[in-house]
Amino acid sequence: MTTLDPADTIAAIASPPGPALRGVIRLSGPNAWKVALTDFVLDSGQRVPDRLKRRSGRVKGEYRLESLRPLLPVSLLFWSGPRSYTGQDTVEVHTTGSVPLLELLLSHFLLRGARQAGPGEFTLRAFLSGRIDLTQAEAVLGVIDARTPSQLSEALDQLGGGLASPLKVLRERLLDVLAHLEANLDFNDEADVDELGRAELSESLASSAANLAALADRLKGRDRPEGLPSVVLVGPPNAGKSRLFNAILGQERALVSEIPGTTRDYLSAICECDGLSIRLTDTAGEDEASSAIEIRAQDFRVEQAERADLLLVCTPADATFDLPPLPDHRRLLVMTKCDLEPLAGLSEAIPTSAATGAGLELLRKAIAATLRSQSTEDDLATTTGARCRESLIRASESLASAAIAVALSLGDELVAIDLRQVIDDLGRVVGVVVNDEILDRIFRRFCIGK
Repeated sequence: MTTLDPADTIAAIASPPGPALRGVIRLSGPNAWKVALTDFVLDSGQRVPDRLKRRSGRVKGEYRLESLRPLLPVSLLFWSGPRSYTGQDTVEVHTTGSVPLLELLLSHFLLRGARQAGPGEFTLRAFLSGRIDLTQAEAVLGVIDARTPSQLSEALDQLGGGLASPLKVLRERLLDVLAHLEANLDFNDEADVDELGRAELSESLASSAANLAALADRLKGRDRPEGLPSVVLVGPPNAGKSRLFNAILGQERALVSEIPGTTRDYLSAICECDGLSIRLTDTAGEDEASSAIEIRAQDFRVEQAERADLLLVCTPADATFDLPPLPDHRRLLVMTKCDLEPLAGLSEAIPTSAATGAGLELLRKAIAATLRSQSTEDDLATTTGARCRESLIRASESLASAAIAVALSLGDELVAIDLRQVIDDLGRVVGVVVNDEILDRIFRRFCIGK
């Protein structure tokens, strides 16, 4: 992708696939307007006058296409570079949302000098022209892929600079600190070069390190490809988790047995709970491991539990067990096998029976309500989480190291080394420091036309 020439004029169908009332073809590049206006006539039958060819706006007219007998009615929307989305001259052609007509019109543009756009190439050009930063480019994909109002809200916040803006401010401030430090190193014999306030600087660096560490922690486990909330069943062996897993799904997916420890791996599936799509995961029972396989199963259980948005903590009606120390908003207590034993134990638990179906609808509603009520302010677009977490962790560690070096007066040269690392890592997050591999990894997930 990154070998594509940004000087080319590109074109692609930008509306969703399939028939619709309206379809859109987007063009961008130095010859976008020339290509779009070839064989275009105004409603009056006249060609577009020169005074309209370099002005942003909208005109209505028709296309004369060789293989189409009637003229094709369209509306052309023009944006001048560098104020357009891509930073280049851009045209959107709006017409009837017929798939064959859109493909015919796209072929018309390709034969007249445009090139088929690659996946995400319009947004890539927006990034390369400086119209958006890298986190905003990822947020565009987050907006497209959003399946819930909360996912859309977080992607829009990131698109508006909610993630990158404070990181850019921090990076600029650290650049100033680094410049001051290096001035001290170069001119330490000059009387007019003041020393930095050591205590204040150390405290500021340590505070920024803690903030970056908290941001990296929020990104942990947020790189699920489908972007669905994760709900994980946990509990002791033979608590009925697998049977409940099958009952919630409405199909037999997990192996069910009365023998404790039947589940050795974890099993996931997508399902609906009160109109909300979730990824439901069944895990091994919480127990002491006595073999390599059981140790691995327990590792899987812990890993899935840590990544979960919500835990379903299962206990059979005739038993209780110690609950894991987790925040209340991340768990629901579920009492299983209520058809076999009298209800006992936890009064706040949701009583269910996988055998009879009792309580399943109540549980589905509780799952959806809990997930919807959880704050999403800390959630970031999933592709950003997968890409940025390592850089933020490294930046936090380097900042903490710099803070210690300042506090202990270990030397400005050591502080400068750490700050350069932080500045590079933050640059990778916002796209100031970038390479072809990073761009390919991000934009290959886009669809064509975006």
